[in-house]
Amino acid sequence: MRALKILTIAMAVMIVAAVVVLGVTIMRRMNGPVAGPGFAAQAVLDEPTGTRIVGIAGLQDRLAVQLQGGGADRVLFVDPRTGQVLGRATLAH
Repeated sequence: MRALKILTIAMAVMIVAAVVVLGVTIMRRMNGPVAGPGFAAQAVLDEPTGTRIVGIAGLQDRLAVQLQGGGADRVLFVDPRTGQVLGRATLAH
């Protein structure tokens, strides 16, 4: 009977420890940075000579690249996965 009590207590301690480890693991994964594969994008922007990138902003599924020089100021919308220019907005002066 004594061995049964010891075995029951040991199993209860192991169950509590497993629940604590599981809870800590879930909390770390929810609050920690999302680990994922590295991301590299490459895009060739066919723009006139003298054009320079002034700023880049990330949108939902594309990048907005602000360009100056080589003509009117403009913003290009680029798909970061393919590097393809999806659209263009020219800013009037």
